Amino acid sequence: MNDFAPHPQHFLWRQEGRVGVITLNRPQRKNPLTFDSYAELRDHFHALVRAPEVRAIVLTGAGENFCSGGDVHEIIGPLTRMNPEQLLGFTRMTGDLVKAMRHCPQPIVAAVDGVCAGAGAILAMSSDFRLATARAKTSFLFTRVGLAGCDMGACALLPRIIGQGRAAELLYTGRAMSASEGDAWGFFNRLVAPARLQEEALALAQEIASGPTRAHAMTKKMLHAEWDLPIDAAIDAEAEAQALCMQSEDFQRAYRAFVAKQKPRFEGN
Repeated sequence: MNDFAPHPQHFLWRQEGRVGVITLNRPQRKNPLTFDSYAELRDHFHALVRAPEVRAIVLTGAGENFCSGGDVHEIIGPLTRMNPEQLLGFTRMTGDLVKAMRHCPQPIVAAVDGVCAGAGAILAMSSDFRLATARAKTSFLFTRVGLAGCDMGACALLPRIIGQGRAAELLYTGRAMSASEGDAWGFFNRLVAPARLQEEALALAQEIASGPTRAHAMTKKMLHAEWDLPIDAAIDAEAEAQALCMQSEDFQRAYRAFVAKQKPRFEGN
């Protein structure tokens, strides 16, 4: 049953065909997160499991910035007055947002412009694809505020994307990674002109959304699951996953289209 009917209060949501677009919408403050927006984003990504009509996601920020991280006045200040139990509740909640992003079946395309800092950098890191402009500056700046670099999975995820040494430099120093570094290091899939960022992110998401939905969801699932598997176990897991995909109607459609020398039209089943 599809009971996905979002009406978010702390970010914008729209659907363009089979693509859902999440826009962090506090441009005057460079789109910072609050306690409420963290929780609502977590719940939204959880709910996307029940949204088969949404086949890919674009995650972006309003204005010329992606996200400046946790709001200094609405998050950082209150955290200094919390007891240990409350602090752990907050850090677990933010981690649950990353888990929800990783486990929602739809591939996520982050469109990164300008400031991409702190929790904003984590949101980009946790997406499946990242497009950026040349003016994007990505900072895992937790040490700048006296915290560890191990925030929301950064010590697990970032080294797998850009390598251990580069990740260590960014997480220890909190310095900004330039767009050209992010492109060369593989953090960004590609750089695009600012005027074309939203268009190209949406085009990539639409391309993914037009593909075999179950197969894409399985690819996303296995990309994450196989990090923890020995090679032989990963090969066995992929055999089971691919055998399931071979039972899909989309696989049959692709075969029929090939025989007819036509482009397949995937329906997601």
